[in-house]
Amino acid sequence: MLLMLKFTIPVDKGNEALADGTMAPAIEALVKKVNAEAAYLMVLDGERAGLVFSEESDQARLPDINEPLFAALDAYVEIVPALTLEDLKRGLAKA
Repeated sequence: MLLMLKFTIPVDKGNEALADGTMAPAIEALVKKVNAEAAYLMVLDGERAGLVFSEESDQARLPDINEPLFAALDAYVEIVPALTLEDLKRGLAKA
């Protein structure tokens, strides 16, 4: 299933992680761990943020994906299923 992982990093923790060099490795580790199809980084509501899209078939991996972001960056994390246009068309055809 295609998942979208959205994370935001509180400003103070982001500043600290940027200064001590832990921000980039934490985000790179996430992108690598999930074998991301796409990753976009941005500022969202005044905080550093990212959207990472990846395929995942094992829900039991979600804590392994989330916890490093919580621990390293105090990140707020949301993970939701995502559909491509083709997925939507297939789903609507069955409705």
